[in-house]
Amino acid sequence: VQLVESGGGLVQPGGSLRLSCVASGFTFDFYAMNWVRQTPGKGLEWVSCITGGDVPSYRDSVKGRFTSSRDNAKNTLYLQMNNLKPEDTAVYYCTRAPTFTCGPPYSTSPRGRGTQVTVSA
Repeated sequence: VQLVESGGGLVQPGGSLRLSCVASGFTFDFYAMNWVRQTPGKGLEWVSCITGGDVPSYRDSVKGRFTSSRDNAKNTLYLQMNNLKPEDTAVYYCTRAPTFTCGPPYSTSPRGRGTQVTVSA
């Protein structure tokens, strides 16, 4: 399993970023995929999940601002992040769920190296 995240960067509050995660080494559309994030001093925090059938779910703090999507033909997961806030600052990782569907506990591995998102004026 290999997961490679990209798309992070420095953005002002209210700005937008689109993260990508390219997956390989497994049959991508057989699995739900998660986005999780980590800030210094905090553990990994679940952000969103999208089932193999394209049904997304989100943590409350990002609902209405973040959109998860996937392109199974490209083995790629996306996270569109709008109206970013300083509290969204973190390293973002994609992880593979153990099954086709989403649900707690949300998997934190396997995951890639992550991409840094910094929201600051």
